Amino acid sequence: MARFKKGGKAPKVSAEKHHSKTTKRMRKIKISSGAYIAPSFLGVLAFFILPFLVVIYYSLVDNPISGNFVFLDNFFSIAGNTAFRRAVNNTLTFSAVAVPLAVVLSLLLAIVLEAKLPFRSQFRTFFLSPMMVPVASIVLIWQVLFHYNGAINEVLVALGGGKIDWLKSDYALIVVVILFLWKNLGYNMILFMAALASIPKDILEVAQLESAKPLQTFFYIKIRYLSSTLLFVTIMSLINSFKIFREVYLLTGDYPYDSIYTLQHFMNNKFKSLDYQTLSAAAILMSLVMIVIIGILFVAEDRFGKDVEG
Repeated sequence: MARFKKGGKAPKVSAEKHHSKTTKRMRKIKISSGAYIAPSFLGVLAFFILPFLVVIYYSLVDNPISGNFVFLDNFFSIAGNTAFRRAVNNTLTFSAVAVPLAVVLSLLLAIVLEAKLPFRSQFRTFFLSPMMVPVASIVLIWQVLFHYNGAINEVLVALGGGKIDWLKSDYALIVVVILFLWKNLGYNMILFMAALASIPKDILEVAQLESAKPLQTFFYIKIRYLSSTLLFVTIMSLINSFKIFREVYLLTGDYPYDSIYTLQHFMNNKFKSLDYQTLSAAAILMSLVMIVIIGILFVAEDRFGKDVEG
């Protein structure tokens, strides 16, 4: 003690050494963390950020070869394109019908399975099977069912009805919606089942002791704890509704019936004709719409579910 009092520098030197060691350790942690993150960051930069910047550039020039700056002319041109307007209308109609159905039906299925009914495993397997089956096989099943000479028409004829050209009539949208639901209900159902299982049991027991009715328990308790899962399922269903092009393309080709001609068909055809500036303008408009819709969903979930967080 006396020695430290005479010099008065030992504690300070010790503190400086400790600070130096801590600084070196933090520097090593940052370097190692950066080394782990670097491959992922480079991948995102190379395959997402840079291509999107290229798309923005293409949308502002007359064509990629001459590169003459035309500002918003491509956007005004595409806004007056009849095929683009029809594709936008069909895509929004499909999403407005299919996404709410996918969310509501998968939630109802999760609630039914939570009730521990008989044949639960078989019921679950039926809705999860599309996740294990290749897309080409799913499309083949739908062709067998909804072809003009397919199984559905054979049943209609046996019942005394007439044949329907399902994929070349106004029924085409219904066929695609059913396909979309069958593909996505199983995954959404599993998410809702996990979210229902995580709801605190003591809160449900208190509600039961207070003589709350099942609907009251669902709307005032369960639905609030499901808000984050509802947001995630809605966003994933919305994104998947924009990706239905793959199945429709395999079913009907480049130019399907008018009611199922979507934005992806429009952009695919523009890509084939090398009309990159129109394709890029359409992609940016589509991205902006998606950002606005998802932003609205996040705001709604934040206001609705904030009372159960933490």
